[in-house]
Amino acid sequence: MKDQKLKELEQKTGYTFRDFSLLRQAMMHSSYTNEKRLPKYQCNERLEFLGDAVLELVSSEFLFLDLPRTPEGELTKTRASMVCEPSLALCARDLDLGSYLLLGKGEEATGGRYRDSVTSDAMEALIGAVYLDGGFTNAKEFIHRFVLTDLENKKLFYDSKTILQEMVQAEKAGDISYCLIREEGPDHNKSFYVEVKIGDTVCGEGQGRTKKAAEQQAAYKAILKLRKER
Repeated sequence: MKDQKLKELEQKTGYTFRDFSLLRQAMMHSSYTNEKRLPKYQCNERLEFLGDAVLELVSSEFLFLDLPRTPEGELTKTRASMVCEPSLALCARDLDLGSYLLLGKGEEATGGRYRDSVTSDAMEALIGAVYLDGGFTNAKEFIHRFVLTDLENKKLFYDSKTILQEMVQAEKAGDISYCLIREEGPDHNKSFYVEVKIGDTVCGEGQGRTKKAAEQQAAYKAILKLRKER
């Protein structure tokens, strides 16, 4: 990938790297280093390890100050949901991080560029890169800007199936069912379309690269619809 493309990502982050190679490394998946026969340590996994620790500290401080009366157990549970794979993948989507990744041909062919596990790891690697390059303050600013924003909506999205279930049970509105209505695209890059019904009524439709992702989106749309009707 040309540095010009990565400059575009840098601009999106709002942070200017002094050592640009750190940004390049943050986008370098292990499949790429394997294919290019580069040393294993040059992929983004070490930066991901560091970024994960920085993210945990910043999110812990955020919750500690934001929820002064909340007990430790609840804080731990909330932090885990904020920095879990689906949540970080959502944050990565805001930056369109997948399009900047350096991937091996096999990983590319199987849709790795849009896989939650890959993009969430790259998000942590990017945090690690910002931390190494600019210190804790810059990393904290980045996390607040791209991870600790719109938390209510993010929680609603990545936990939508559970939230919908609770809403429907509370109102005794009927059973929830998810139905795959169609698939599109080749095997390595499929799109799934799912509708969710409450009883016999279709309440939302979702699309995703996995059935699970499509179900989550369908549930999210159903929640928005139910809230509007209330």
